Formats: sequence, structure tokens, C-alpha cells
Amino acid sequence: MPTVEEARKRMDDALDAMHREFATVRTGKATPALLDTVRVEAYGSKMPLNQVATIHTPEPSLLVVQPFDKSLMQGIERAIQTADLGLNPSNDGNVIRVPVPALTEERRKEYVKLLHKMAEEGRVSIRHARRTVRDELHQKIKDHEIGEDDGHRREEALEKLTHEYIDRIDELVKHKEQEVLAL
Repeated sequence: MPTVEEARKRMDDALDAMHREFATVRTGKATPALLDTVRVEAYGSKMPLNQVATIHTPEPSLLVVQPFDKSLMQGIERAIQTADLGLNPSNDGNVIRVPVPALTEERRKEYVKLLHKMAEEGRVSIRHARRTVRDELHQKIKDHEIGEDDGHRREEALEKLTHEYIDRIDELVKHKEQEVLAL
């Protein structure tokens, strides 16, 4: 039986994915999430950086990466350099320091565009969840498994839920955009 709760779970998943994606967008402050997309060649395969090292932020403009295995230092440094994040790590033999440079106005605007693109993908995911459950509802009505009145009530609840989640995405974008544009 298609339910609004199924749609809510799918929409929650889409919102969680948005949070994770937004965390990878630089603001001006260093956060370990900046390196979430970095993959390191280790032990014969590509692994996420956070599985081969700990990442700290001792200062607002510095990340410190401490590998679990010192033999991975060069690989981690190379992975950060080639990750197209605009970061330039330095290796002192024990830890890798990654200074996070201040964002230029041009780069901030690029990030805002990227945020809007990510938000639109999130909205599409929300609408897809709505469409899937709504189509199931229509089929149940057509097959006389549920009454038309009940089906319409569920569809109205589904629409209300969809608007609620899209509003939440809009709030997320607005908040993150302010973070990125803050000087």
C-alpha cells in the first residue's frame, strides 16, 4: 500500500544526500568534510581519505591529515593535490598540512552556482519520490483497492509533504549560500 510515510523516507534520504553534498562545498572555513571526495590509492584500491587517515581542523584555515600508516603519506598528498579542490598540501613526514586559502569573489560565485545545481538535483529527487508514490496511489484507486476519497486525501498529504521538503531544500541553499558569500 503506497503511503505518505514511504514518500517521507525517500524524501529524507534525498535531504540527507543534499546535506552530504553541501558539506563538500568550501565556505571559507576548513572542515574535514572538504576532503570527503578525496580517494587515496592504498592497499591496491582507491579508498576514501577518512578511512586511511584522521582529519583535524586546528585553525579555521588549516586542515591536518594524519595517516594511520605513514607509508601512505605521498599517496595522500598526491590525492589531495589531484582532487581539483584548489588545495595545496605540505608533508612534514608525520602529518600533512592543508592550508585552506580564502575564496576569491569569482570562486564564491562559482560555488553558489554549484549549490543551486545541487539543490535542483535534490528537488528532482523529491519530485521523483512524490511521483512514484502518487503513481502507486492512482493504480490502487484504478484497481479499486482504495476508495477515491481516501486516495485523494493521501495525494493531498503527499503534495503537502513535497512542498515541505522543497521548502527545506530552499532553506538549506539559502543558508549555505550565505556561508559561502560571507566575507
